[in-house]
Amino acid sequence: MGFLDSILGRSKPARPDLDQLFSLPSAALTLKAGVGLEPTGVGAVCFASVEGGAFIQLQHEVRELLNTDVESGGIPVEFTQDEYGYTWLLARQERGDTSSLVTDLHAVNSLLTEAGFGPQLLCSLVEFDEPEGDRTLALVYLYKRGSFYPFAPLPGATEKRDNALELQVRGLLSKELPLEKDLSRWFPVWGAPGL
Repeated sequence: MGFLDSILGRSKPARPDLDQLFSLPSAALTLKAGVGLEPTGVGAVCFASVEGGAFIQLQHEVRELLNTDVESGGIPVEFTQDEYGYTWLLARQERGDTSSLVTDLHAVNSLLTEAGFGPQLLCSLVEFDEPEGDRTLALVYLYKRGSFYPFAPLPGATEKRDNALELQVRGLLSKELPLEKDLSRWFPVWGAPGL
């Protein structure tokens, strides 16, 4: 950042650091102790659509990377497209196995980046819920901002958020994760697979 940028109040955006995803298993323990939310074993990566042969090759490489050969006991990876045209890759692990899930998500993000699709990466998320309740929460990693934020859709409500839970989670995880300070960037991810 240059001298003129600091005078004009411009700031340099945080660089994406995919290794931040490895902070999630520790954050999962804090969420369980603090608000009773546990990892479901479901995570997703969202990226702008890749068309044609490149997308088919990408699907093949991701399945190969994550060893998702269902016939030999692998866990299937799902690719879906949302109403806005973004592609979601949904990965699953055993409930509570945040470490393996994060490793899978990190590998997918790294593969996309190495294949030249880094600019198309939007976010990754890991889902949490109450085993005996109906609250759900996603911790969303914004690739271009290098930060996390909580997203808590209200159960049964159409596109309404549990803002109190999101702020409570922000307070709980403020020392464990690089949280997005600009609340206007806590984008809702309505219809994200797994939520």
